[in-house]
Amino acid sequence: MENVTGEGISDQIERFQTQLQMDGRGRKHRILMVSDFFFPNFGGVESHIYYLSQCLLKLGHKVIVMTHAYGNRSGVRYVTGGLKVYYVPWKPFLMQNTLPTLFLTFPIVRTILIREKISVFTLADIDQAICVSHTSKENTVLRSGISPEKVFMVPNAVDTAMFTPSPDRLSCDEIVIVVISRLVYRKGADLLVEVIPEVCRLFPKVRFIVGGDGPKRVRIEEMREKFSLQDRVEMLGAVPHAQVRSVLISEAFCIAILEAASCGLLTVSTRVGGVPEVLPDDMVVLAEPAPEDMVRAVRKAIDMLPGIDPQVMHLRMKKLYSWDDVAKRTEIVYDRAMRSPQTDLLERLPRCGAWAGKLFCLVMIINYLLWCLLEYLQPTEGIEEVPDIRPVHARLESVDDTCETQGKGI
Repeated sequence: MENVTGEGISDQIERFQTQLQMDGRGRKHRILMVSDFFFPNFGGVESHIYYLSQCLLKLGHKVIVMTHAYGNRSGVRYVTGGLKVYYVPWKPFLMQNTLPTLFLTFPIVRTILIREKISVFTLADIDQAICVSHTSKENTVLRSGISPEKVFMVPNAVDTAMFTPSPDRLSCDEIVIVVISRLVYRKGADLLVEVIPEVCRLFPKVRFIVGGDGPKRVRIEEMREKFSLQDRVEMLGAVPHAQVRSVLISEAFCIAILEAASCGLLTVSTRVGGVPEVLPDDMVVLAEPAPEDMVRAVRKAIDMLPGIDPQVMHLRMKKLYSWDDVAKRTEIVYDRAMRSPQTDLLERLPRCGAWAGKLFCLVMIINYLLWCLLEYLQPTEGIEEVPDIRPVHARLESVDDTCETQGKGI
């Protein structure tokens, strides 16, 4: 539970930063974040990339996001804080995922890497890896063959300034369970189909609000019709991230994790992956991914509600999770990656497996030939490099510093 207690995080950050400064190796990076999931789509991955990028920009790094086009949103866009986003005209084939190949996208990826002078590429042959939980780190080490010393655990965080408790104490006369998630199989949407009718039968004062969209939404709507629960199960559809708090604080109970806890709400979740590491035991009720155990967990959480103080829970979340801390810890990993010695290709391939190593070798040969072809058709010298533009907040801070200096001179 190292990431839950948060003890020693600030000391570790200061120690690493001091070491970097003493070594003279601290540097500003040019970072490319690549993901199929980004705004205007809403979800945990999108929020993680957005908030982490914003905090890295504040630390002085150059951050670029590359994703596929969303409808008419194509080309280059700038979002809050001067974050530059490339909406590349790739066509997703399933649930916003693009085809898992680099050959067709290689020309435009190469152009972006050259134009933006990228030094940290999230899809490159890695020297260091970041995982959001210890369970994820363990899986990464076991499946990839990377040395555990090169894999770091940096948790997700939450914007506690956005997710705050309601100033009014909520009544327990009516208990509202909020589910905000992508309605897909891996998020446990199928469990809701069996859990909701049973909970409604056991607790007449409970009603559900389901926010989110996905292929499993049809099953939940069919369940609502089958059990005549239209007045007790409300379907909101996709909920923009900015509106999530307004949904949460109007209710007394929620099935979510960080945002819910920051709003002072008790959380129920399945005991899968890294979920048990996210919150202390008194802030979450865990259950096995089975309908019977989920119903038991909901019953236990309802009994715990009277003893929950939302303001105290919110203050604890502010101490536990901060995007600024996440960005600083990520920066440390980037610095270590840039300082790490180059590993010979022959040393990298064996850890991919007897057959996969040979396959990756073939892929790299094809990539190299494709790179040579592109270099012939469009030489690097002919690709215009983008001038560095400082983020808006950085320019404002510079102006403030200048004004302060002039004021002292007067």
